[in-house]
Parts: sequence; C-alpha cells; structure tokens
Amino acid sequence: MLAEAEQWRSRDLRVLWHPCTQMREHPGTLPLLPIARGEGVWLHGHDGRRYLDAVSSWWVNLFGHAEPRIGAAIAHQAGQLEHVMLAGFGHEPAITLAERLLALAPRQAGREPLGKVFFADNGSAGVEVALKMAFHYFRNRGEDNRRKFVALENGYHGETIGALAVGDIPLYRRVYAPLLAEALFTPSPDAYLAEPGESAEDYALRAADRLADLLDRHPGEICAMIIEPRLQCAGSMRMHHPAYLKRVRELCDAHGIFLIADEIATGFGRTGTLFACEQSGVMPDLMCLSKGLTGGFLPLAAVLTTQALYDGFLDESRERAFLHSHSYTGNPLACAAANATLDIFEQDQVLERNQRTAARMAELAAPIAGHRHVADSRQAGMVLAFELTRDGDKRTPFPAAARVGLHAYRAALQRGVVLRPLGDVLYWMPPYCIDDAQLQLLAETTLAVIEEVTACA
Repeated sequence: MLAEAEQWRSRDLRVLWHPCTQMREHPGTLPLLPIARGEGVWLHGHDGRRYLDAVSSWWVNLFGHAEPRIGAAIAHQAGQLEHVMLAGFGHEPAITLAERLLALAPRQAGREPLGKVFFADNGSAGVEVALKMAFHYFRNRGEDNRRKFVALENGYHGETIGALAVGDIPLYRRVYAPLLAEALFTPSPDAYLAEPGESAEDYALRAADRLADLLDRHPGEICAMIIEPRLQCAGSMRMHHPAYLKRVRELCDAHGIFLIADEIATGFGRTGTLFACEQSGVMPDLMCLSKGLTGGFLPLAAVLTTQALYDGFLDESRERAFLHSHSYTGNPLACAAANATLDIFEQDQVLERNQRTAARMAELAAPIAGHRHVADSRQAGMVLAFELTRDGDKRTPFPAAARVGLHAYRAALQRGVVLRPLGDVLYWMPPYCIDDAQLQLLAETTLAVIEEVTACA
C-alpha cells in the first residue's frame, strides 16, 4: 500500500497544480494525502490509513462522504437529463429547487419575501452574481454613482476578481490589488476584538456605529454591503453577536442600499439555524448559497433575491437585462443533489440532531479551552474554533516563522485526523453524521497536538 501511495503522489505532482497551496511545500513540508474513497466522516487513503474529516472537505460536506441518498438522486437524474442550458430552457430539478429554497429562506416582518433564484456554479461565482446585480440595478435606475461596496475588515468572499475586491485578507488580496474594484471596509464586529469587560453584543453595536459613520460619509455612492452573518469563516473563524446584522439591516434601509448575505459557508445548519440570518431576525436583499447546498457532492450556487430587484431589470433593452451566464448554470445533476440534500433535512430532523451534537462538542472542548496556550474558544452551532497564542495572551501571537498551525496539522494527520488550520486557529467543522466516539477522538487529538506543538514554539 505504501508503494501504491508513493506512486500516486508522484503522478499527482507531475501534473496537478493544487489550490490554496505553495507547491514548493509538496511533498516535504506539506503532506499530500492519497485519498481513494470516502465513507461517513472518514477519508480512506491509498496508503491504507483513514482520516477523520474534521473540516468537512472545505466545509461542503453535510451528511458524510458517499451519502447513498444523494448519490442515488444523482444517478437517477443522470439517466434522465444530464444538462441543458438554462438560457431559454428549463427543467424540473431547477424549478423544484428554486421553489424549495425560496420557501425555506429567511423572512422578516414587513418585508416581501425573497422571490427569485439565479443559479451559478460555485460560491465565488455566486458572489459575483450578487455584486453585479446590485450595481446593475442602480445603473438601470440612472444612479450611476452607486458603484462602491461595503464589506467587513478581515472578511472573505471568494477568489474571483469581484469577490476578491470585497475581501480583506491580505494573503489573498494584496498581490491582485491593482486589478480590484474599490471597496470600503468597515471594522469587524468580531467578538475577539472586544475590550476587557466588554460584551460581544456591546462590541458588535460599537462596530455598527462605525459602519453608520462610514455610510454617512459616502451618500449616494454605495450600492450594497456584503457580510457573512454570524461567522467570518476564512477570517480565522471569528464570530460576532447577531445584534450586528440586525443593525446592519436598519442602516442599509436608511441609506437605500442592498444587504447581501454571504451564507455560502454559514448556511444549511452550520451555525445552529438553517441560515445564520435567522439568528438576527433579518432577511437580506440578496443571499448567496453554495458549499453545503448539494451536501458536498457537486458544485452549485444559488443567489436568492427580491422580486423588486428582479423587476428592475425588466425592459425592452437587452443592455438592461442581467446577461451574466455560466455554461453549467442550474445543472440538473447538481440540482438533483441539492433537492436530495433538502430531503434529508426534512427526513432526518437534522437541525434538532445538530443541537445535541453541538452541545456535546462544547462539553468536549472545555478542557481544550483551558489550555494555557488557547486564548479563545468560540462556537456557533456546528463550528468550534481554538485560537492559539503564547500563554493565551491575545496580544502575543506565536511568531509566524514558528508555523504552529502547520505543525498542528501535521501532528493531527499522524493521529488520523484532518485539522486544517487557519493560521494558528484550529477549528472543528465536521460532517453532521459524526458520532460520539469520533467526537472524542477529535477532542483528544486536538488537545494532544496543541500540547505537542506549543511545547517548543
């Protein structure tokens, strides 16, 4: 098996350029795992080892690898219709999925519910769609000066040019800055940044006051604000109080701008409710969905928006139409996977089960939170993160050269667990099917690797 794994690695490195990777780190610094198949929470390697997928394969997998009901739905659809372009054509899986998503979408008293769905291929593409819709809507109204977007500091919304423009993580943004449209960044409501003795809610509302000041300084220039509700995922899993989004909704209304909720990673039960917006009692004007939408089987994104925004594109002129397109928009196989995913939510009482799992995660995390090098332990539903710093001091991170997170990743792999860190933040975002024995393995491994890598950092 080891010989087979080495042959696999050699073939891989001859031809593949991997995402989010400095390829010089393969194969020495960063292990390249030869995965043959998946089953439940486990990834099985060509080397005969198995690895607990504690990060749901970049947050897409909901119910475990090779979930048979989703696989069967895709197989059935493949025998009926594999694809047809969605420009001028329609098909049952896309219509049914759109109907179901709109029925499940967040609602808010006094607002017309979300009424239209535009499909795209992946999360970044969905964000591109939402940004273009917001800008184009105001352009159609003759408000050409509304061409700026507001986003959170330390936010992330994808890697395509438009999505990157509203991201604020230097590692991803800095080199491409000359290519990016202008965006305005407002302080994050991240509870980790609160002053000693200041509650998460108080800090969130203080950050909202800063947003209000920014909006006041740019009247008539902004078309939308984009935000990941409740949780900045790629921004080190930083979390904020739901009061912030409620205030953002009020400010967007007061200034006549759209609110875009990026629920690509936070949606479909990850933060405790089906959509994170629900925790604030807020409905956005545009909502971007992807990742868990298909249960982790196929790429698909959906942008939900209001009838009023949709109506702003209806005209005799094609230039006033929304001509954005992808060849695989609304692919029937992906829509079938998404419909099967929604079926599982209905059949298995997923959210109720997740509440019990999240409570158990909190119990198992308590001893880790007390480790002297853990500055913060935070949780939002099925997401739990540990911030590692020297002696648990927020003001004293480990030196970047120490690469504490990387060493933790390697140490966890040796114990059969995938803990892919964000800098020096270790996090749990497992598939929802994880059982108690697997959670205990995850907790024991996390504590062990923290002890190991911080002992000599």
